[in-house]
Amino acid sequence: MATADTTLNCYVYDTTPMREKIAHLNQIMPAGVEVFYAMKANPHPAFLQAAREAGAKGIEIASLGEAEKAVTAGFPAGQLIYTGPGKSSEELRWGVAHGIRTIHIESLTEAHRLQAICTELGKNQDILLRINADFDIHEAQTTFSGGSKKFGIDEEKLADFLPQILALDHLRFRGLHVYAASGVLNVGDLLKNCELVFGMARNIEANHPGTCCDTIDFGGGFGVDYLEEGHDFDPQAYADGLAALIEQYGFGERTFFLELGRYLAADSGWFCTEVLDIKDSRGKKQVICAGGINHFRRPAALAINHPMAIIPMHREKLFPAQEQVRDEAVYFGGPLCTGADKLANNVLMNAVDVGDIAVFGLAGAYGLTMSNLEFLSHERPQEIIL
Repeated sequence: MATADTTLNCYVYDTTPMREKIAHLNQIMPAGVEVFYAMKANPHPAFLQAAREAGAKGIEIASLGEAEKAVTAGFPAGQLIYTGPGKSSEELRWGVAHGIRTIHIESLTEAHRLQAICTELGKNQDILLRINADFDIHEAQTTFSGGSKKFGIDEEKLADFLPQILALDHLRFRGLHVYAASGVLNVGDLLKNCELVFGMARNIEANHPGTCCDTIDFGGGFGVDYLEEGHDFDPQAYADGLAALIEQYGFGERTFFLELGRYLAADSGWFCTEVLDIKDSRGKKQVICAGGINHFRRPAALAINHPMAIIPMHREKLFPAQEQVRDEAVYFGGPLCTGADKLANNVLMNAVDVGDIAVFGLAGAYGLTMSNLEFLSHERPQEIIL
């Protein structure tokens, strides 16, 4: 805890909610659905341990560094699926050499790069083909399909590109990866994505006899209600809807991947930072904290307020006229020399005083590692495991 001469700046983690979510999803999802932890949300060893102990099928990785951390945490390479654009030859070679479960191809160049590596190593590799679908989800926090994207092969180019990929003899085509959007709260939107992907798989199989999409990766997309408006994502409704679609399309013998990060990790973490100053600027209070976007960048990056609370520390005032906050809408920022350093905008607070601790909830995902850690060379915040 901070003393009179130090400031408090830390993340506090309790992975109990994450463990409970993984266990619940494993219980309710239809047969064939496998839950992977997307470790980009939080690569801390405690979260990887929670994923393994709670029964996640494996880890979705997007770099060699993530692969090595996952293996160190106890996941064999055969439980890793490798997604993301721009995979280097070194990363692909590691995946092939270690027997990674699937590598998700993002382009013809990547397919040929992987073919050359497999030929060199004398190995075959299971792949999924990532598609930039010709549809998107308008209510999503972030979209990954529709329009010009760096992710995957455009759906309309499939007829030309897929035969070329199928001709690469060391690549074993297993199916599709179509990740339309992230942060979706409307279950119906994600189920519509599933239905469209099923239709895409059926068309591919009709147009390419002997080809089977026996594995389909829907990505993630389960949203988190950061504004706490009572619109939590309903996993049971999703499971029921997906089961109905699987039956409708006769896809009961297939495998389906869910790569979930934010949904699993968000409510297992809190960012805590000390209030160093409060000032009135042209009629608005600015609350300045010890940590800013260098430690917790997500609110500024996505222009949203996280749920927050204040822990009163009852510090003695430095001088009688020292500013305070009482029942007013204020702005929270950090100590960085940029106007982009914002933690919360126009948020109504009952009481805030210099020396209090501001606690930002739902900070277990895309917290510390998403932040501008080296900007201004402030000390890195601690990560405390409960």
